[in-house]
This record gives sequence, structure tokens and C-alpha cells, in this order.
Amino acid sequence: MNIRFTNSRTRKKEDFRPLDPDNVRIYVCGPTVYDRAHLGNARPVLVFDVLFRLLRHVYGADHVTYVRNFTDVDDKINATALQRKEAGAPGTLEELVRERSDETIGWYHADMDALGALRPTQEPRATEYIEQMIAMIEGLIASGHAYAAEGHVLFSVESYDQYGALSGRSVEDMIAGARVEVAPYKKNPMDFVLWKPSSDDLPGWESPWGRGRPGWHIECSAMSFALLGETFDIHGGGNDLTFPHHENEIAQSKCAHPEGDFARVWLHNEMLQVEGKKMSKSLGNFFTVRDLLDGHNGQPAVPGEVIRFVMLSTHYRKPMDWTAEKAREAEATLRKWRGMVANVEAVDVPETVVAALADDLNTAGAISELHRLAAAGEAPALKAGAAVLGLLTDALSGWEAVSVDLSALADRLSAARAEAMQSKDFTEVDRMKEALIEAGVEVRMSKAGVDLVPGAGFDAAKLEGLE
Repeated sequence: MNIRFTNSRTRKKEDFRPLDPDNVRIYVCGPTVYDRAHLGNARPVLVFDVLFRLLRHVYGADHVTYVRNFTDVDDKINATALQRKEAGAPGTLEELVRERSDETIGWYHADMDALGALRPTQEPRATEYIEQMIAMIEGLIASGHAYAAEGHVLFSVESYDQYGALSGRSVEDMIAGARVEVAPYKKNPMDFVLWKPSSDDLPGWESPWGRGRPGWHIECSAMSFALLGETFDIHGGGNDLTFPHHENEIAQSKCAHPEGDFARVWLHNEMLQVEGKKMSKSLGNFFTVRDLLDGHNGQPAVPGEVIRFVMLSTHYRKPMDWTAEKAREAEATLRKWRGMVANVEAVDVPETVVAALADDLNTAGAISELHRLAAAGEAPALKAGAAVLGLLTDALSGWEAVSVDLSALADRLSAARAEAMQSKDFTEVDRMKEALIEAGVEVRMSKAGVDLVPGAGFDAAKLEGLE
């Protein structure tokens, strides 16, 4: 199977050749665990979950190592812990920070499990790799790529002549367009923090530069090196991380380990919108994954498999627009497909589905192939192909259990329509359609007949009065 990816580093679609086919290695930047994951956070999780599934399918489940970190050193986490301490919560500040991180990681796992995402091979926490971060920073200072100043340690951007290659920006452009922290101890305004001091009321660790905590960028470099080595196959994340986070990761990693290549392939997913607009609290279109799963603002709950289907229906390199209409259509499709594959044994995964995914992770193309298999009545192949996308799995089953045989109602509506075509009186047809729609049933009428599909928010009780 020839796999091809669009490499953000080279801006070209390239054949994928792992360093070691027996140990394909992926690193993806994970969440900062200070609150619930919002819908936009779910997109990279699902994109790289499909990548993980594809590589496991091609190279074997035991031959792929997927690392996704938790950033648990953060000002927002500290602020929440301080609030709890001031409110009288028992324990040290460090213990309260750990408590908050544990709580949020638990939420994250529950939400992403509900979307059918496999757990990565390893999920390191930044706080567990402070020693490795300090060692990497010491090496960067010794090699002239970093310097200590007023309790801080900063990376010297001028010391790395390839800085900006990933994002395609010159240092001058980055200075002009970025909100860089102006500080008297910086030799260059673009120099970024590797280590910063911590006050007594904040979590901190002892270091050669005093008590402090790491900067964000050094965390991923240290964890990826510790778990995957100086060179690994794929680094992924949202395209909002390209600069400065990924740019800074490359600079410090390449300078710390000049004999390595850090990540050979870079994959970046585009951002998510809601109903055609950027998700934001000010627009009232901001919601978490849990909001959707449980239902919010009077809206019906959206099953995790439906969220997954909608997300994967757009190619990862294109902006993804979440709409209520897409969710309704996805639910109707999945209900139909689950009905087809019930009690069916899967066969070998269709090559056409794998080929779509092998072509730059084209999940939209793979789903189109699933539609073709469904239309052809090839239920075993549909089930097998869907599994590679994490769809129609046992892990995500159960939400469609609320089912009802609507064939009798479909026959009655079809007969009412036939009668109305003769009498030109569509009163009864309109009455039935209105009642069905009110009950959450999608009514599809064509020359071939009437098809009634339970949709999002289906309520069988509302059909009881339909006579």
C-alpha cells in the first residue's frame, strides 16, 4: 500500500516511507488541561485517530507508536488551583494543580472515548518530564543556542538559520505580525522562553536558574525525544500551532540534537467553524464536546458517532463547518447503515476505502466509498470499511437503539398521497407530514415511494396520536 501525505514542511504530497516499518512513530500536540474540550479541539483528535488506525491497518497494530501529550503546566490551571486554595480546599498548591489536571484529563478521556477515538500508545504529562526539559535546556545553553537572563532562559532565534522554514515566514515578518513579549532581558524580540521563574504562590521546580517552570514549547520537544527519539516519522496538530509552537519545537529540537531530523513529516489540520462562522462565545456558537453529547440550550443530544461522521466528512486540510443539518443527515445515514450491518460479519477491508485514506488521509473520499457500498447492498464490506474510520463499531453502538418500524406509516402516507393526487386535496398528507416531522422523522417522498427515517431528536411517543 503506497501511502502519500501532504507534508507541511515541504509543501508537497510525498510517498510515506517510515524510518522503521516495525515501529512507525507519531507525535501529536495534545490539550492543555484546564477545562472541557470544545468542538474545535475534537477535530485533530479524530483526524489523527484515523491516521493511527490507517497505519495500524497497514503496518500492524503492534508496530505503531502514537504519543499525544497533556500540557499540565499552565497559568489557567494555576489560577483555578489558587481559587480552590483560597476557597479553603485542603492540600498544597501543587496537589490542587494535580487534582485539577486529573479532573480535566478524566473529562477529556470520557469525551474523546465517546467519539470513538482510540487511546494513544502513550499520553505523557509535561510535569512528568521536567528533568528531561532541564537537561535539554542545559544542552542548548552549552551549545550557544540559548542564554540565561534574570531567572529566565531564552532560545536565541538568530542561532538557528532555518527558523521560519515550516511556516514560510522570515524573522522580520514574524516580528511585524506577531505579538511578541517585549522584555529587557531578551537579546532579540523573537527569542522565546525555555524556562521562567515561579513566585512562591505558583508551582515550580528547582533548576540551575532558580525555582521556576518550563516554557510551553520545550515541553513537546523533551517529551517527543524521550519517547520517540531524535528523529521520528510524523508530527501532527492543528494549523494554528504551525507558528509559533511547531516552529519553536523544530528550532530547539534540531539545535539540541543536530544529528537528528526531528519530525520528517508534518501534518496540520484546518480549523473548525460552526454554521459558517468562527466559533466564539461572543457569537453564541461556542460549545464543548460534552454540550453536544448531552444536549445543550434545549437542543437534543448528538451521539458521538454522529459527531465523528460529520467531522470526517470533510478533508482534514479544508476548513470544517459544523451544522445542525449535517448532524441530522449523518444520524439518518448511520441509522440506516447500522440497520444494514446488524448481525453481519465483516470481511476484509475494501481496498478502495484504504486507498482513499492512503491518499493524504482522504476521509471524505473514504466515506463516499462507504455510501457506494451501502447503495450496492454490500453490508459486510460496508462494515469492514467503516471500521477503519472508527464507524459502525461495537464501541460506538447503542445510541441507535431507539428504533421503530415506520413501514406501516410510510404505506399509509403513500396511500394518502396517491389519493390526494386524484382529489387534489392534500390536507391529510400535510397533516401526516407535519406530525412525522414534529416527531423527528425525516420524510422523503419520491416517485419510488415514501421513506421515513428517524432523525436527530426522534421521539416515538409523538407518533402515538398519528391515526
